[in-house]
Amino acid sequence: MNPVFDQDFLWLGSGVLALLVAATLVGLYLKGRVGDGPMRAAIDNLNARIRAWWVMCVLCVAALATGGIGAVVLFGLTSFWALREFITLTPTKRGDHRSLFWVFFIITPFQYILVGIEWYGLFSIFIPVYAFLFIPIRNAIAGDSERFLERTAKIQWGLMVCVYCVSHAPALLSLRIRNYEGQNAKLLFFLILVVQLSDVLQYVWGKCLGRHRIAPMISPNKTWEGFLGGVGCATLIGASLWWATPFNPWQAAGMSLLITLMGFGGGLVMSAIKRDRGVKDYGSLIEGHGGVLDRIDSICFAAPVFFHFTAYFFSY
Repeated sequence: MNPVFDQDFLWLGSGVLALLVAATLVGLYLKGRVGDGPMRAAIDNLNARIRAWWVMCVLCVAALATGGIGAVVLFGLTSFWALREFITLTPTKRGDHRSLFWVFFIITPFQYILVGIEWYGLFSIFIPVYAFLFIPIRNAIAGDSERFLERTAKIQWGLMVCVYCVSHAPALLSLRIRNYEGQNAKLLFFLILVVQLSDVLQYVWGKCLGRHRIAPMISPNKTWEGFLGGVGCATLIGASLWWATPFNPWQAAGMSLLITLMGFGGGLVMSAIKRDRGVKDYGSLIEGHGGVLDRIDSICFAAPVFFHFTAYFFSY
């Protein structure tokens, strides 16, 4: 079934469109109400984020509307760029360059080819088994033993997080779920919507009520108030969207809670890496958001867990 002609998918898209229009109008209103100063800078950043959300949402909906191949290509390119940001932030040596060539131009595309042809048996083990073993062998052949374990682990970890974990998002399209055949694009939409709304709502709740920081040395903007408010609201929204999923309302709530908790954990872990490297963002490609990896850090952790829970309990 093409998502473009699916009524539930159209309702979901219309809801996102309404949110973006409302956010744009609020941003324009606030911009006209404040003068120069710190508040103006905050409003300008908000409007930059909203403009970026327009572009990201259009790309996501367009990819999902293809029914499969567009989503695989989009996430494949996203993984490639996110891995580039990660490797740039965690510098490697000349002896790693041939391993990196394999990682970027052979292993990453092949992983998404496996997702595209729905070869689950190999897709699920290709990177954590075969690529995991190949990378240190290739590095050893290069003959450079200085900080060998550290350099190899960086490449392996970046490949796991930026490629393997992210590839589970479009892999949702391959799941066979009883009485849900041909509708998996809505399941991927559900994952992206809930995890991204959780991020936004945690930011909003944190700005409005945040007082108690969770890990101030890692992510000073994450507060318990923001976490509880954002996760709670996103879980309720996810539960209210049960009609677009193969879940009943309680199952949708449980899955939403799982997604938001893993997304929060992903954001915290990826922030710890940035603090270790002494930078604020992984890149500057997305206006107001930083780099690609800054925007998908939650998906990196949420996608594989959501995929396997759905596969185990709902697929056949």
